[in-house]
Amino acid sequence: MSIAFFAPLKPPTHPVPSGDRSVARAVMSALDHAGYDVCLASELRLYDGSGVADTQAQLAAQADAEIRRLCATKRSASWSHWLTYHNYYKAPDLIGPRVSAALNIPYLQVESTRARKRLTGPWSAFAAAAEAASDAARAIFYFTGHDAETLRRDAPAGQRLVHLPPFLNSAALPAPSDLSGPLLSVAMMRAGDKVASYQLIADALAMLPKRLEWHLNIAGDGPARAEVQALMAPFGPRVTFLGECDADALARHYATARALLWPGINEAFGMVYLEAQAAGVPVIAQDRPGVRDVVAGTHPVPAAGPQALAERIAALWTDPTMARAEGDAARHRMTRTHLLPKAAATLRQTIEAVT
Repeated sequence: MSIAFFAPLKPPTHPVPSGDRSVARAVMSALDHAGYDVCLASELRLYDGSGVADTQAQLAAQADAEIRRLCATKRSASWSHWLTYHNYYKAPDLIGPRVSAALNIPYLQVESTRARKRLTGPWSAFAAAAEAASDAARAIFYFTGHDAETLRRDAPAGQRLVHLPPFLNSAALPAPSDLSGPLLSVAMMRAGDKVASYQLIADALAMLPKRLEWHLNIAGDGPARAEVQALMAPFGPRVTFLGECDADALARHYATARALLWPGINEAFGMVYLEAQAAGVPVIAQDRPGVRDVVAGTHPVPAAGPQALAERIAALWTDPTMARAEGDAARHRMTRTHLLPKAAATLRQTIEAVT
């Protein structure tokens, strides 16, 4: 069978790396692993980050043209299903439901979010389109329990909701970290939640015992780099900025990292947690929705603040036996739940049932 794939927020071919692009690529790989012929139906990006009605109207017109093109192509005649990744109010799927209806094929979604409070305000048109697209889906695969809450609340009769645990685009684990290196943080540097997490890290580092000879590597870049550098300036050479790292470079850093340090403020779930844990790197995070779906072990609640993070840092830095035990437990969980074969089996089971 041939599956048409679409990612309205960011196509998997987009030149800028991000967690969203990584997940889109992983979903395509999982479909391929499940035995499907996967066709990237469109690279059109339907994203309005500012809530501008004119922008939304322009994107809707581009989507109309894309629908006409897709329905006229010979390749579309071979599609058995359409699957869209990440439909939400800032990037609704304006294409998949209409093409699926025209071709009379099942329409499915992965990681959709419901936000009916956005039906009024600057994204009202896009929010309505996102809700309509979710309503049209015969099945929706959700990554986290947090997403499932509104999906269950607003699901139309007969819609399947299927848990698809977040997963790496890999069928096997890398070699485990030797845990000999610095702490590691991996994240883009942009205003809002990312900078807020960096602020928490800086606050926690300031609370570490003076005698502790810690070091932190930060992998990432972005428009808020100067702000993040200012936050870390008090720690001098103990913090090293690695800049943007590709997958191979990150793998080298995971191979020695003592622990991954990332609080995870408002993370959907965070691919870096999966990458680190696959390498047996223990995680220092906060117990937040989404994060708790992918991170092994027990982590402090946000109300415990930076002091609780500092205590976790000190414990993992000074107790290699505990760090190794946590890393091993994380690798076991990854093998059981968060790799490509498990995701492929979950996708195939539902796709085969929806005809």
